[in-house]
Amino acid sequence: MTQFAETLKTWRKARRYSQLELANEAEVSSRHLSFLETGRANPSREMIQKLGEALSLPLAVRNQLLAHAGFAARYPQRVWTSDDMSPIRDAVEYTLRQHAPYPAIAVDRHWTILQMNAPAEQLFALIGARVGRSLIDVMLDESVQAMIENWPEVAHHTSQRLRTESASRGGDARLDAAIEALASAPAPEQSPIGPVIPTIYRAGDLYLSLFTTIAQFGTPEDLALDDLKIELFFPADEATAQTLRALSAA
Repeated sequence: MTQFAETLKTWRKARRYSQLELANEAEVSSRHLSFLETGRANPSREMIQKLGEALSLPLAVRNQLLAHAGFAARYPQRVWTSDDMSPIRDAVEYTLRQHAPYPAIAVDRHWTILQMNAPAEQLFALIGARVGRSLIDVMLDESVQAMIENWPEVAHHTSQRLRTESASRGGDARLDAAIEALASAPAPEQSPIGPVIPTIYRAGDLYLSLFTTIAQFGTPEDLALDDLKIELFFPADEATAQTLRALSAA
């Protein structure tokens, strides 16, 4: 079995497709797909593109399949600070700025902070979060965990999110290590389930209850953009909203 065949078969199973289901989704005969998975047939670039779209593969994996089949990579990985990324940085900066007085950040696949708005810089400095640092490292800091009133619930939710993100990439050692570290958190208590699980911070007189929404670029053609997420924080109660507005005004 060739590397391409083995990788394709692994991802098909990871996505829980039968050969027939994937063949229908990619608009290829099941016989040809079977030949691709056994190495009896070689794929074209176009076929790899179809399979990548049908399986919703990360761009890095599509590059890997192309390389296994003897083709050059299609998707580049630009440096975040490069000139080509200037329109993207401007778009992200605009989105983050417009979200004030609430915190907003942009992170990569390992939750490393790439950009922050002013409220995020002000508030997250309290927990040591800054541009260039991973939020995973921040969350695993015991002093930060002590500031999170509902840490068991947050740890469980964070672990589930990391598990989903790792699975979507076929496994990620950095995320998997964080999942293992979070496993030591106490089990969350059974309580009435609300619409979201906020993260509740308490530090002295400061009280903040925040939940997040996550946005991604819809048509990425670059590895860096495929991994980029914009995370917008919102107050979960009026007391938090008032605190954030007061801090912004100050």
